[in-house]
Amino acid sequence: MSEAAIETPKPYTVGMVLYPGMTFLDLVGPQTVLGLHGKTLLLWKSMEPVATETGNTVNPTTTFEECPDDLDVLFVPGGYGTNDAMKDEAVVDFLKRSGKTARYVTSVCSGSVLLGMAGLLDGYKAATHWACYGALAASGATPVHERVVIDRNRISGGGVTAGIDFGLQLLAELRGERTAKAAQLIIEYDPEPPFATGTPDKAGSEVIADAMGILGDMDDQMIATLNSRAVAA
Repeated sequence: MSEAAIETPKPYTVGMVLYPGMTFLDLVGPQTVLGLHGKTLLLWKSMEPVATETGNTVNPTTTFEECPDDLDVLFVPGGYGTNDAMKDEAVVDFLKRSGKTARYVTSVCSGSVLLGMAGLLDGYKAATHWACYGALAASGATPVHERVVIDRNRISGGGVTAGIDFGLQLLAELRGERTAKAAQLIIEYDPEPPFATGTPDKAGSEVIADAMGILGDMDDQMIATLNSRAVAA
């Protein structure tokens, strides 16, 4: 008797939204993990390169118009450009459309606020960057201060480096824990940060003040944009 054939899971498709001013690590952290077992589409309005907040560029692979309707995962990164993306009707309209049919609707960092702008987090728990929880609350989501938050088919990660944790958690949902553990080993994700200042409760007031001096009023800007949406409605 011949042995039964081992069924190989169908590759999943992850649609990763680009926009000017996004944080590069928000994108490439999850893409590195999820790209091991699926296809990642880098989505933008056109095929022109998109500049991140640090000036390097990402080449889109698919336009919003050509994106398939049956994405397994819709993903949105965060970054200093989030507020401008929230004001971009093409971005918000695409998220509204794709979010209706995607199997999972996901984000990292302030990307969750952009999902909220599109009405995709109303009544859902979500995480964001530690400095953006005011905007997340204003977006209609229920803020949760955790590194990764899973609420039904909504999965969100905290700030920047949490994107790797997010990617591994999502991979476990898509392919099982053993596959995710192997992916963690492949990328040798075993962090030992040199300083214990990765969250506000550990950092202390002086370090927080230094960080806020760089981050500026990003949270207030996004809250204002969300409030303008409510007035327009």
